[in-house]
Amino acid sequence: MENAGTVYLVGAGPGDPDLLTLRAARLIERAGIVVHDGLVDPAVLALAPRDAEFVSVAKRRAHHTLPQEDICALLVREARKGRDVVRLKGGDPLIFGRGGEEAEACRAAGVPVEIVPGVSAANGAAAAAQIALTHRDAASVVSFVAGQCKGLSEQDWAGLAGTGRTLVIYMGVKTAPQIAEKLMADGLAPDMPLAVIENACRADMRVLRGPLAALPDLVEREQVRSPALIVIGETTARTDVQVATLAAEAAA
Repeated sequence: MENAGTVYLVGAGPGDPDLLTLRAARLIERAGIVVHDGLVDPAVLALAPRDAEFVSVAKRRAHHTLPQEDICALLVREARKGRDVVRLKGGDPLIFGRGGEEAEACRAAGVPVEIVPGVSAANGAAAAAQIALTHRDAASVVSFVAGQCKGLSEQDWAGLAGTGRTLVIYMGVKTAPQIAEKLMADGLAPDMPLAVIENACRADMRVLRGPLAALPDLVEREQVRSPALIVIGETTARTDVQVATLAAEAAA
């Protein structure tokens, strides 16, 4: 399409602006319009020019500012005006970020689109908590699943967690009881170690550890709030670094 702007689907990383790619930072710094998710840290948005237009399309459980179809239409509409659109997504655009859907919508409308990868929430959280997702002595397989979706109990997670495997669960805070019950019913040991990483890569990050059977109580007792990841597997028990304590001291 002649004179159409480009839609840039940009991974904003897990929070810390220092973890942006150079490509992402340069696009944000010269952006005229920024369409962003709720999980994009304010420090990342602050890199954009002061006169940039900001459009929040934040999604929350049971409440979406805009339905996904309307977000796609917004990107296409602004690009057809000749504007380059920076679409900021927490983590990486192609891992539970619906980047694929938005790229398809742009291509179908004849709008140029570029995908700029970002540090995923899983990679960023694990690194900040010093948890290896794979380890020669403990895990040769890592899987990512969404813990908040329709038909959770009917999904087949067989083989995703257990000895030699690490399971990373996105959006699992609200469904922690169902997740624990599901995994144990599928044969995972109740004492399988796990970590819950809240607000990864931010000053108020917390890392909470315990066995699988205690996951629901852990989330409720500690009042865990999103954004948070649940990492299940033997690698979560291979470090005694007190990340939560260190983060609290750094923020003091």
